[in-house]
Amino acid sequence: MADIVSPETRSRMMSTIRGRDTKPEMLVRRHLHGLGFRYRLSPRDLPGRPDLVLPRHKVAIFVHGCFWHGHDGCRFATVPATRTEFWTAKIAANKARDAAAEEKLRALGWRLAIVWECALRLDQSRTLQRVADFIVSGEPTIEMAV
Repeated sequence: MADIVSPETRSRMMSTIRGRDTKPEMLVRRHLHGLGFRYRLSPRDLPGRPDLVLPRHKVAIFVHGCFWHGHDGCRFATVPATRTEFWTAKIAANKARDAAAEEKLRALGWRLAIVWECALRLDQSRTLQRVADFIVSGEPTIEMAV
């Protein structure tokens, strides 16, 4: 299947996609702030630069886009029909980097919450409540996906 836009247009479109302050990340941030939780954003001193860090609770939160982080079995994580080898390699590298960062954070004693974009898209209120519940629970890890 051929792309419906020129390579130059596609390149320009892809270059505008942000890595910070995404809609899913902003949803989580607003919800937690509204509940009284205070956090730091993308601290440079932690492996993988989690999207949110709650030092008081020793919780690191990653808000992953299903496409960019290769969410297995998710309908939002399809590999593009053009340049398949490039995208497969890129997403595989992202997944490996994510796994390494998570392992390092756990070794440093951080609790991890991984919130997938699909969970926020398909069941936003339940997902946001689960994030808040996890923070105060003391559990070591949670992954929220649909």
